[in-house]
Amino acid sequence: MNRRDIIRGAGQLAILAGLSARPVWGAELPKGLFALGVASGDPWPDGFVIWTRLAPKPAEPGSGMPMASVPVRWEVAEDERFARIVRQGEVLARPELGHSVHVEVDGLRPARRYWYRFVAGSEASPAGSAKSAPAAGAAVDRLRIGVAGCQHYEGGLFTAYKHLAAEDDLDAIFHYGDYIYEHSPTRGCPKEGKQPACGRLHDSDEIYSIDDYRRRYALYKGDADLQAAHRAAAFLPTWDDHEIENNWAGEWDENGTPPELFVLRRAMAMQAWYENMPVRRAQIPAIGRVRMFRRLDYGNLLRIHLLDTRQYRTDQRCGPGKESKPCRAASDTGPSEIIGREQEAWLGEGLGGGSRWNLIAQQVMVMPYTYPEARAAGRANMDSWSGYPEARARLTRAISERKLTNVVVATGDVHKHHAGVVPSREGALDSAPVATEYVCTSISSGGDGADFPEGWDKVPGDNPHAPYVSDRRGYQVFDLGPREWRTEVVGVGKVSAPGGARRTLARFVTVPEKPGAVKA
Repeated sequence: MNRRDIIRGAGQLAILAGLSARPVWGAELPKGLFALGVASGDPWPDGFVIWTRLAPKPAEPGSGMPMASVPVRWEVAEDERFARIVRQGEVLARPELGHSVHVEVDGLRPARRYWYRFVAGSEASPAGSAKSAPAAGAAVDRLRIGVAGCQHYEGGLFTAYKHLAAEDDLDAIFHYGDYIYEHSPTRGCPKEGKQPACGRLHDSDEIYSIDDYRRRYALYKGDADLQAAHRAAAFLPTWDDHEIENNWAGEWDENGTPPELFVLRRAMAMQAWYENMPVRRAQIPAIGRVRMFRRLDYGNLLRIHLLDTRQYRTDQRCGPGKESKPCRAASDTGPSEIIGREQEAWLGEGLGGGSRWNLIAQQVMVMPYTYPEARAAGRANMDSWSGYPEARARLTRAISERKLTNVVVATGDVHKHHAGVVPSREGALDSAPVATEYVCTSISSGGDGADFPEGWDKVPGDNPHAPYVSDRRGYQVFDLGPREWRTEVVGVGKVSAPGGARRTLARFVTVPEKPGAVKA
């Protein structure tokens, strides 16, 4: 970093800290300021982040807001009626950040549920609820963590979020990514014959500018079921590819755009991600980068390692029939990085923290997986850790060297539920497992789906380390204590129309002494 970069970064922090000029807006504010709802995230023992974004006309450039800073008041209470307010203050919603508000609430008591809301002008937001984390090292008997992601707006309704919001006493919801999809209308829609059958459509072409990304987030965040899930519990947000561009890997997109041009789009997308996620000041973009990977502790019971499997990748190796497209030749023996050496070292240091459980919360499947023979992209997913086997070998070695048996991996991306284990040796599915992996299906991507994917008859036999698969949309709930980790796999009957019913598809148990997903 040179002097100019340092000055630029310091200026960004000054904006967030409220050190710049006071607001210049003096007229009456528009109505409907809180159309995108409220959210909370990243709990610590003394508090959490609370978020909103002022957007009275979300589909318009600028979201209908004046290009000026607007004061927003906030309150946190011990009760849902706000009779016992324990923290309050005022912050500026700034046009530089899309009139988003991120408040890092502190001074709260650990392991307690609170309620929060915002006021701008004469208008109050809906109230949201969040739990602070247990105190450092505290004995914790139980935690409940939801898992969700891959919410393609055109793929179907977000009914699963309605059910997730109603789950009993969630401590947090891990969002594994693909919060938005960046592409033009009808791409990736469910099909009726050869024709796309979208229940609802993106309202613009593929997105590139900061205003494009802001409006796409607004389209998604206007969904009532998604807003309900945000109000119900704190999110632990990460990203995958579609927050920026399909299958992006470090400096490269899937279309062969020169890296010096792709970095411009990536910077706009990263800023929009920050503006729309309930994350801390440490995640604000600086010089076209975001420190997305981070760690959260829940007393002595759980340590969560939130990974970034996109920003530090080497380019993907080519799959079958793709050698003519932008990718590395399958025979390329150069460096193979999916999280980068700095993040690898950071993860290795954190895994030895002494918690009863380690949760590696990330985006793409770690365990090897053999897909159907008819799959056009080949029997291995080159966009997953299987495309970076050298990096996976280093991960499994790091776990083995620390003699850890309590590592659980939470994954998304593939729009299917899976449960299995990560083998210790590359190419040896029957080698001793080093971790348990639960792969969560999509909220809506892929359409209604089915209990068992068509054409997958031989796949469970090809994957003895991961025999469970379901093609239903839905989510998962981790219910864990010191002696066992229970995973409930939840499906939704349909996303193509309202009224999809909640159904438990499977339950699994994992114990800290040995990796494995045992059907309950």
